Amino acid sequence: MRHYSEVSAHTFGKISFSTMAIWLISSTFSLESQTAKQTAIPEKQYVSKVWKADNEDGTYKNPIINADYSDPDAIRVGNDFYMTSSSFTCAPALPVLHSKDLVNWTLIGHALKKQIPLDVFDRPQQGKGVWAPAIRYHNNEFYIYYPDPDYGIYMVKTKDPAGDWEDPVLVIGGRGLIDPCPFWDEDGKAYLVNAWASSRSGINSIITVFRMNAEGTKVIDDGRIVYDQRERNPTMEGPKVYKRNGFYYISAPAGGVPKGWQIILRSKSIYGPFEEKKVIDQGTTEINGPHQGAYVETQTGQTWFIHFQDKAAYGRVVHLQPVRWVNDWPVTGIDKDGDGKGEPVTTFMKPEVNGIYPVSTPVESDEFDSDKLGLQWQWNANPKVTWLSLIRGTGFLRLYSAPIPESYSNLWDLPNLLAQKLPAESFTATTKVTAGNGKSGLVIMGRSYSYICIEKDSNNIVISEVICEGADKKSKESIIQSVTINSSTVYFRVKVSSPDALCTFSYSINGTDYQPLGKNFKAVAGGWIGAKAGLFCMPRNNRTGYADFDWFRVE
Repeated sequence: MRHYSEVSAHTFGKISFSTMAIWLISSTFSLESQTAKQTAIPEKQYVSKVWKADNEDGTYKNPIINADYSDPDAIRVGNDFYMTSSSFTCAPALPVLHSKDLVNWTLIGHALKKQIPLDVFDRPQQGKGVWAPAIRYHNNEFYIYYPDPDYGIYMVKTKDPAGDWEDPVLVIGGRGLIDPCPFWDEDGKAYLVNAWASSRSGINSIITVFRMNAEGTKVIDDGRIVYDQRERNPTMEGPKVYKRNGFYYISAPAGGVPKGWQIILRSKSIYGPFEEKKVIDQGTTEINGPHQGAYVETQTGQTWFIHFQDKAAYGRVVHLQPVRWVNDWPVTGIDKDGDGKGEPVTTFMKPEVNGIYPVSTPVESDEFDSDKLGLQWQWNANPKVTWLSLIRGTGFLRLYSAPIPESYSNLWDLPNLLAQKLPAESFTATTKVTAGNGKSGLVIMGRSYSYICIEKDSNNIVISEVICEGADKKSKESIIQSVTINSSTVYFRVKVSSPDALCTFSYSINGTDYQPLGKNFKAVAGGWIGAKAGLFCMPRNNRTGYADFDWFRVE
């Protein structure tokens, strides 16, 4: 048994947290503990200027990733941890993250470069696309199963998680199938556990189990409903399946995203009948609705739970909870009253992983000095080669305008919108842009949005702040304030302030003195995603446009 103690000087130095009682961790919960045979991961350590979870004293704070990596699932393979998450309409999709200690994470790639069907996702499909995935390691290969609620459940796989993944395989087709998780049993039989979306299927709050072929490429039976307790646990979804000490466990959230809780089902058969136990909820904390995620075991036998918290405009941020086992039930988070149900921690000792690793966070800033975009960037639809250039030696990103869709109402419909997740509750994002033809700018994007832009014609160079309230309802933009300047190169900045994601736009001609423009705007979430900070270029008077962005910096 391993001990988490309030003071553990031999491991962590002198630290003290009133919330840290003695924890006993002993488990063999995860099956994902093989050693991966893969290409070495080329990682460059990046440390955010606005949020890091590692306190650098042997402890960490939640969230471990303060950005919108919703519906996270994670595994350990040897001494490495891997995570993926949902991505909805954004492309590339299925982000893949890597960590050595479950606290410090690096974005190493995407498993899905474009979403299929291509002719559908070449246009923005807000709220559709990749829903909650599961990542597993089996027979020396990495697998990700992901749902598209309109088409079915797909699988992609690879031997190198930082490299290219194979094209998606449709494992089972149909509307409403969501949140899959594969499971290979000791006898070689393969299963697929999933939930259902009532918006497509007319039913939810149930869990089904399908048999798969041994390769995990297709379902081979009609499936069975194995759990339905919607009165007690409504909106159950996101199941993940594990096996430990002869028990099959299904972990799943219930009660809805903002105020829900996490349930564990337990049985000696994958088909049940299942006992159930609520293992974590908000409790007395401010961490609302600790929602679906992954149980992961370290090399030292500790068990941890990764989940998300919905923070409205900031998206669904990622938390890490300690786990201890009592009578073959996982007690998740801190159980203050001893009833077997925990609540989230805000700070805790880092996992024991037989080593101490550098602080690392997903990249946010981009100098555009490479001939490839930073991995943090995603488009509003499947990307096209004609949307940008990063020509070697130029040192800037050139964004090109794309033809405006016939159904265009506002930026909600713009496929070539380039954006990234908000990295913290408070930050500034600044970019330097040189206008070409058209309109280009810096945007905070969601169901409502605001941006600052520059437009140049033969007579004037004008910058404006624009707001669009209810963009998802086809509403029109409103110009809040415009000024004429005498330079085609300008610096744009947005300051985002907590706790309400209040955005203030400003501009500078010299890169030092910034002038506010327009009025404050309160960011809102997008289609099942948080608000995003991004760049765009649009044509003017139906002429091809472009703009050059020198860099994008978050601080």
